[in-house]
Amino acid sequence: MKKPIYKRIVLKLSGEALEGDRGFGIDPKIISSIAHQIKDIRDLGVEVVCIIGGGNFFRGVEGERSGIDRATADYIGMLATVMNGLVMSDALEKVGVQTRVQSALEIKALCEPYIRRRAMRHLEKGRVVIFAAGTGNPYFTTDTAAALRAVEMNAEVILKATKVDGVYDKDPMKYKGAKKFAQLDYLEVIKRQLRVMDTTATSLCMENHLPIVVFNLTQPGNIRRVVLGEKIGTVVS
Repeated sequence: MKKPIYKRIVLKLSGEALEGDRGFGIDPKIISSIAHQIKDIRDLGVEVVCIIGGGNFFRGVEGERSGIDRATADYIGMLATVMNGLVMSDALEKVGVQTRVQSALEIKALCEPYIRRRAMRHLEKGRVVIFAAGTGNPYFTTDTAAALRAVEMNAEVILKATKVDGVYDKDPMKYKGAKKFAQLDYLEVIKRQLRVMDTTATSLCMENHLPIVVFNLTQPGNIRRVVLGEKIGTVVS
C-alpha cells in the first residue's frame, strides 16, 4: 500500500467549488463528497488544514463594484467564509472526523479565535482545522490567507482544489486549444499572470519554498491521489 508523501497539508477550496451547478450557495452532494475525501486522507494519517473562500455567497471585489466600501465589502466576504467553514465542519463531523473552526475575526459563539499553537495542537490530536475569515484584514484574499496559514502551520504543500484539472495558458472552458502545464515555477506564474493564486500568495509561497498543487476537485478520489504522489494537476514549485 502506498504511503502519503505529505504529513501536513493545506487544502484550499474556493467558495464556488461548493455551489456546484447552482450558481449560489452550497450543493449538499458536493460538500458531502469533499468531507468523505478529507476523511479518506485523514485515515491515512495526513494532518489537514482547510481554508475555504466565500465567493459562493459574496465577493468583496464585486461588492465594491456595486457601491459598497471596499473594506466593508471584504469584511462581508470574510463572514461568508465563516459560513462555509461551519458547513464544512458539520459535514466532516457527520462522517466521523473531529474538527475545529478557527476564525481570524472573533465570533465566540461559533468559532475559536485563531491561535497558532492551539491550531497546531488540534492537528497533532488528529482534528481537521478549518480556518475562516481569511487573514482578518481587508484587501487580502483567501489565497493569501492559505499561503500565510500554510507557512505558520509548517505545512508541506498547498492543495488548491478547482473545477479544472490544472493550470492552462488560457481558459480551457473557452478555448479548445488551451495548453495545460504539468510543472511551473513561481516566477513564471507571476510573470504570465496565470491566476494560480494571487501575486501576494504566490510570492509568499516562493519565499518559503512551499509548493502548490492545482487539481480537479470534481473527480472523486483526487485529493487522495495527490497526497499519495500521483502526477495529476499542475505543480508550482
